[in-house]
Amino acid sequence: MHTMWKGTISFGLVNIPVSLHSATENKDISLRNLHKECHSPLKYEKVCPVCDKEVGNEDIVKGFEYTTNKFVILEEEDLKAIKDEKQDKTVEIMDFIKLEEIDPIYFDRSYYLSPNEGGTKAYALLREALKDTKKIGLAKITIRSKEHLAIIRFYQNTLVMETIYFPDEVRDFKEVPNVPEETDVAGKELDTAKMLIDQLTTEFEPTKYKDEYRSALLELIERKKNGEEISTAKEPKKKDNVTDLMEALEKSLKKTKTTQKKGTKRKTTTKKKKSTTKTG
Repeated sequence: MHTMWKGTISFGLVNIPVSLHSATENKDISLRNLHKECHSPLKYEKVCPVCDKEVGNEDIVKGFEYTTNKFVILEEEDLKAIKDEKQDKTVEIMDFIKLEEIDPIYFDRSYYLSPNEGGTKAYALLREALKDTKKIGLAKITIRSKEHLAIIRFYQNTLVMETIYFPDEVRDFKEVPNVPEETDVAGKELDTAKMLIDQLTTEFEPTKYKDEYRSALLELIERKKNGEEISTAKEPKKKDNVTDLMEALEKSLKKTKTTQKKGTKRKTTTKKKKSTTKTG
């Protein structure tokens, strides 16, 4: 597993040398833009629209646009001074809190933490303490010159660090357009919706969900590689929109009941077959 950061975690007087590893991976399929005529990959050049010429890296400076076409120029020395000041490799746990106190909207990326040389015992100590108290550590960390708020928690016998957004990075829900202020829902509709939720409630099994689009795209690419002729399926006719909310809920409820009955019948049939099997 690739190590992307090394440093120490500190809480109180305890210091734990650790390494950071990405806990997730992006499995999006990357497609290149090619020239239609010769299938050559296209290049993207940095061109100044005013001077009408290509610009090299040595001729590029950083600037912050504070209003349209007005920039504050930031020299490399300015950025380096801030970077060096914030480049501390210590993750200090500032507070311990409960995980449920943080709304999921704050979560960004997940990383596994592993102990470096000499840190195994302290790593195990923090892991067991977090596990037993059911608390998480709230800390700050700088990764690639960007400061992050982060939490450290127990997960599957490992310590996991998850970067979270600062409060001012989460947009105010009041800015969301067209959200109804008052609740105008009939009691029967609400009861039916709750019944539907109850029928569809199950335990979370992540392995039963998959990216259908990615699977279909990989299959298409494989078939193209093998020289198969690809035909495009016709789109199915669109169903009429169900305008009545109650009708939509009742149809969903009926469909769910039918599916559950079929599942029960299959289980019963299987049990009967098993009971009639003779043993030698």
